[in-house]
Amino acid sequence: MMRLEVKGIRKSFGDKEVLHGVDFHVESGKALGLLGRNGAGKTTTIRILMDVFHANSGEILLDGKKFVPARHRIGYLPEERGLYPKRTVIDQMIYLACLRGMNPREARESAKKWLARLEVSEYETRKLETLSKGNQQKVQLAATLVSNPEIVILDEPFSGLDPVNSQILKDVVNELIAENRIVIFSSHQMSYVEEFCDEIAIINQGEVVLAGRLRDIKREYGKNRLMLAAENLSVEELAGKVEREWPNLVSLSGRKKEFLILELKEGADRRGVMAALAASDMEVERFGIYEPSLNDIFVVKVGEDE
Repeated sequence: MMRLEVKGIRKSFGDKEVLHGVDFHVESGKALGLLGRNGAGKTTTIRILMDVFHANSGEILLDGKKFVPARHRIGYLPEERGLYPKRTVIDQMIYLACLRGMNPREARESAKKWLARLEVSEYETRKLETLSKGNQQKVQLAATLVSNPEIVILDEPFSGLDPVNSQILKDVVNELIAENRIVIFSSHQMSYVEEFCDEIAIINQGEVVLAGRLRDIKREYGKNRLMLAAENLSVEELAGKVEREWPNLVSLSGRKKEFLILELKEGADRRGVMAALAASDMEVERFGIYEPSLNDIFVVKVGEDE
């Protein structure tokens, strides 16, 4: 079991401080979703983790000791792809594996293994620029994993992938987690983050504004909220009826395409709402505790500045 901790990281470029004490942690066998809008500080944080930038203050620890990236195998898939378009796929994968400490024989074996796992073996002697965007992305991922990394950092890994190739990548990410790697996952596609990540850290304007177990965060944000849909009423009609007939029970918290989000008034509880439903002429289609999506939570925390 490994534990990577980022503690109080601050970073300035010139007179401008861009990270203001970033804190989060992730353990092996789990995935952390590192989230934020463009320019929030995610990439700067990742580059400090990779020792590309040096922090002005703060520390990064692995199992309680100073983290020295050069002493560990790290696989990094950057959002801005970095392979050589005019080199053959297999040659540059072997080259990258050797740079990370493998001998040429091990590098070739690992390259072939990962190209096969990602279903791009047929392109190994082709130049990267001749491949489709989706296959280039799979080669990029293979190159990220070719050195058998202990720590895997994936920045927008699903970019350019169709649903079939997305499923292959999903399977690979789940395998990495099951193999007790540390996985840091950054994406604007919240559905993928929800699928993989036990923990999240949301960065906004250089500081972490929300961090913790995703399950606990969802429970907290859904507290005292209910979802309701009726077969015989549109969402708009249902909203009007609720506002007219239940002003002391609930208030409207939001509307989705197919249901309302209601918030319990002070002193009210679910049993009171259930009794009101039973006494009404509504044909209830959906009723229960509302669990917000990660996208809803993200917008609440950082969407005000949109």
